[in-house]
Amino acid sequence: MTDRETLRSTLVELLEDEMGQPYDLSDDDADLRAGLGLDSVDVVGLVMRVERQFRIRLAMEELLEVKTVGDLLALVLSKTAALSPV
Repeated sequence: MTDRETLRSTLVELLEDEMGQPYDLSDDDADLRAGLGLDSVDVVGLVMRVERQFRIRLAMEELLEVKTVGDLLALVLSKTAALSPV
């Protein structure tokens, strides 16, 4: 299972690779769109990379609830935890 800080580092790498510029995801309360300057297309690109990287599926209903960095981390952590053998 992935811990929160390892996941945060992976998200930074994926986002920087997708957008071609550095990002600081250290603040869980940072808004994904306004705080990081991402538009809908950017968020979709990031979600697709996250799904491929972690071999998970993020449902549209779940993504509608994701507003902040912390929300995204919590969602991905819950999905990856569900994949781990008990």
